This record gives sequence, C-alpha cells and structure tokens, in this order.
Amino acid sequence: MLQPRQIAVLVALTLMWGVNWPMMKFSLRELSPLYFRAITMTGGALSLYLYYRFGRGVDMRWPRAEWRRVALLALPNIIAWHFCSITGLHALASGRAAILGFTMPVWTVLITLVLAHERPSGRVLLSAGAALAAVLMLSWQELAHLAGRPEGVLWMQAAALSWAAGTVLMRRTTCAMPTEAVTVWMMALGSAFFWIVAPLMEPAPQPAAWSTGLWWSLLYGVLLNYGVAQVIWFGMARTLPPSASAFSIMAVPLVGTAAATAIVGEWPRPLDLVAAVAIVLAIASALLPRRQSAA
Repeated sequence: MLQPRQIAVLVALTLMWGVNWPMMKFSLRELSPLYFRAITMTGGALSLYLYYRFGRGVDMRWPRAEWRRVALLALPNIIAWHFCSITGLHALASGRAAILGFTMPVWTVLITLVLAHERPSGRVLLSAGAALAAVLMLSWQELAHLAGRPEGVLWMQAAALSWAAGTVLMRRTTCAMPTEAVTVWMMALGSAFFWIVAPLMEPAPQPAAWSTGLWWSLLYGVLLNYGVAQVIWFGMARTLPPSASAFSIMAVPLVGTAAATAIVGEWPRPLDLVAAVAIVLAIASALLPRRQSAA
C-alpha cells in the first residue's frame, strides 16, 4: 500500500514528465532543436553531478575500465532517444509526440521476448496491438491533413525504439559504477554530441533576443526535467513497486496532451484522445503485474 508521501512524489514525477513535452515545444518556437538539447542537457548533467557528488556523497568517478561500457549505454539511451525525440517533436504537436514516444514500454517488452526466444503472451499481443493502433491512427491523421508531418511519426517511433533498446541494454549490462554516476556521464556524453552536431546543422542561437518565457522554459528543462525528476525516479525505483512506476508512465501521455492546451495552445483532436487511451491500455498490458490467484 502506497503511503501519502509516495503518492505525492509519484504524482509530481508524472506531472513534471508530462508537462515537459509542451514546455519543450514552447522552447522550440525561439530555439532550434539541437541547441535546445545541448543547453538543457548540459545544465541538467552539471546540476545532477553537483547534487549527487556534494549533496549525497555519491562516488561520481568514471573509471577508465568503464569508459566503453558507459559510452555504449549512452548511444541508445541518451543520444539516439534525445536526437530522434526532439526532431519528432519539432514536426508534431507536443501531445501527439508524447503519445508516440511512450510506446517505449511496449517495444521494451517485445525486444526482451525476442532476445529470450519466448512466445508472446495474450497480454503482450494486446499491448502491441493497442500501441500499433495508436501509431497507425496518428500516422493516418498526419498523412490525411494538408499540413501533416508524417516524418515526425517516424522520428518518434525511432526514438521510442532507441529508448526501448537502451532499457534492455541497461538491464543486461553489469557496471561497477553507481547508477547515478552512469546516468550523469551518459548525459555528459550526450551534451558533447549535441554541442558538436548543433553548429553543423543549425544557425547559432541569439540569447540576447530570447524572451522571458524561453528562459523559464530552459530553467524548467534543466532543474525539473533533468534534475528533480531524475532524483525522484532513482528514489522511486528503489522504494516503490514496479506497478507504481507503470502507472506513472501510463499517465504521462495524458498529462502531456492536456497540458499542451494551456502551454502552447494545442487542442487535441478526438483521434488524439483515442490514441492516448490506446497507449494507456498498451502500457498497462505490458507493465502491470498479473493478479495472483488466492491459494
């Protein structure tokens, strides 16, 4: 049974992750996608390093023996996910991008089954079918709309698959470093990647011209999305049952879709809401544990 404090923390995490999607979309009105990633990820990595190193006393050293392993983990979990997702978000409505991005848990389960050479259960097939239905609904609407951006759907699915593959890789990789240190150094590698790639693909930003709203949005990304949310997630993974994190993940696309109306003025279409419900069903089928029969 969850305690009131645990419920409050879970709700806070869900809100921060859900609201982050329209906040990113708001930032992209004035700042190009790759520079946005470079700035917020660098600030987030630095904030987390200082917090864990001096606030929590975590050993943040990166031993030479772990360099290759951490770099390998960073490729799908940080670099590919953040590159593909911000590119997809740039082309899509933020609520729609959140729905597509959070097909990740479904693909994680499917990849795990393929690697284990196991046959999918009925629940897994239901999960995959619901996720596929959501993707097809949103893809069809993007293709049918005159201003549609179907390539955004492909970018978001590439992002979800990258995140899923990275999650499976994390579970199968043994690392002597604390999880907090691994995450921070992966983010540092991701920051370096975006600072190298952004000048090659985008014009240099002009901070003097940025609005107050953009500065607040960047601060949100650094301190809340990359900072507080990560700290809560690590603590929740240690203290809460897996079903709790599943419920949190299920709610993120719904929060993102609802928050988009207030933050960036995006009103969800009926098909968006149907797709969001399909994703919730897909995640529930994939992640929530079965009820144990009474003895």
